[in-house]
Amino acid sequence: MTDLPGFRIGELAARSGRSTHAIRWYDAQGLIPGVQRDAAGQRRFNSRHVEWLAFVDRLRGSGMSVAQIRTYTQLVQQRPADLPRQRDLLAAHRERVAATIAAWQDSLALIDAKLAFYDLWISTGKRPAFEPAAVGSKQTSAHGKRRPGARAGNQASTD
Repeated sequence: MTDLPGFRIGELAARSGRSTHAIRWYDAQGLIPGVQRDAAGQRRFNSRHVEWLAFVDRLRGSGMSVAQIRTYTQLVQQRPADLPRQRDLLAAHRERVAATIAAWQDSLALIDAKLAFYDLWISTGKRPAFEPAAVGSKQTSAHGKRRPGARAGNQASTD
């Protein structure tokens, strides 16, 4: 019998979908707050740890580094004095995520335009007069004239 409530690492692995090896690594890296050990030295977890691991996966999946997650985890354990720092760290990460999403949306729009270009070419058997260009790419030559094939909005070049 154990002296602490909660569950052991195998159950956390089952509940969280992570391997016991991964959980041990997360713990060794300081990425899981509030891990306690029972009298036998075994880690004890609770449902909040399942939620925390899901949150950490979201942070990693959105580009936060292990070092930043470690810092955030340390701040969480020092609450409530460090609430402003916790919030600032997440706010900065949110800004980076929003910028990445905006860049991906631009990329997706270009891919969609390129697919429409190919669909038109395939359906008509003729190459369309314009080809989609990346936003922010050079649309003009060194002399200020539009490059052949560069588009202005959805219009074909008239050069």
